[in-house]
Amino acid sequence: MYQKIDKYIDRLITLSKPEAPFWNIEAIRQGKPPHWNYIDGCMITSLLTIGNITGDAKYFDFAEKFIDYYVQDDGSILGYDKRKYNLDDINEGRVLFELYQKTNKEKYRLAIEKQYDQIKEQPRTETGNFWHKQIYPHQIWLDGIYMAQVFSAMYAKYYLNGDYSDIINQIKNVEKYMKDEKTGLYYHGFDASKSIFWADKETGLSKNFWLRSIGWFAVAMADIIELAGTAACAEIVRIFAQLMADICAFRDEASGMYWQVVDQPEREGNYLETSGSAMIAYAMLKGARLGVLDAGYAELGKATFDGICEKYLDVNDNDELNLGGICLVAGLGPENNTRRDGSYEYYISEPIVENDAKGVAPFVLCYTEILQLRS
Repeated sequence: MYQKIDKYIDRLITLSKPEAPFWNIEAIRQGKPPHWNYIDGCMITSLLTIGNITGDAKYFDFAEKFIDYYVQDDGSILGYDKRKYNLDDINEGRVLFELYQKTNKEKYRLAIEKQYDQIKEQPRTETGNFWHKQIYPHQIWLDGIYMAQVFSAMYAKYYLNGDYSDIINQIKNVEKYMKDEKTGLYYHGFDASKSIFWADKETGLSKNFWLRSIGWFAVAMADIIELAGTAACAEIVRIFAQLMADICAFRDEASGMYWQVVDQPEREGNYLETSGSAMIAYAMLKGARLGVLDAGYAELGKATFDGICEKYLDVNDNDELNLGGICLVAGLGPENNTRRDGSYEYYISEPIVENDAKGVAPFVLCYTEILQLRS
């Protein structure tokens, strides 16, 4: 199956244009106009990564053409509005650093600064962490660590003389307020005001452990450790290594994958989910490569990747691959959307789709780690 993955990635590229990416199922279903978003950001990140690993210029060329469409000469970005204070909208900004370094186009540097302006102004909870969005006041979501803090780490590395203190503090606060000491898992959301309908009135926490949110958190830490180096972020290394050790208890032995609601495999409707499993696998493979996890985690990560291939990478009648088992989306609230209440029933009710970048991008990133493992 490995030999077909390259062709699968090529098909995704061939079927995608900047204004209509094949992998953005949410945008397709909702008829959204072209806009700056984390889903495309994840996919372009994975393409830049595989380009760097393989040395094949087609991946960078596609990525640069894609982002060039969105970034104007003055650094303004199509479909981006800082005033939403949406951490998701920072994620795609991480690709700007490599594009600026390799093309020297000034507009990419200007766009980096526009994204960092949001970071500087982002509202914060009383703990010092960013609000997830303007429409989610006082709330920390695990997703947000990936969406904003990897970009912040890049900015700190290249423009702030390696000052990662704020990033480290925000991750330490996630451990402090969102970790379940019994399981070692992390809750999806925390409301510092303890007022939103989905939050426990005593702890402020949401109800369950959603796999992909934990995956985002794990991937963020792995990427930040690589960027900053282990000496600069020893506390992140500690938190990351402990999470990777603790989540192994919830691994499905037969497939190597993990469950949509991580700690409830026996409940009706729960399923082995692709995106979060790929994120955990990528984090384990990368952590082992960086030397912050034992070498055995590379084998665990590879087994999870192989399990995804076996269970969800299907060949259609045209001999084309499709990656399934991907939860389309899940969130908490806002106040006028009480269906998104963080319950078990809610997480298993969201659509399961094929070829969405929230699953494909971590799958491709995981594949890049497999390639390095085999070289």
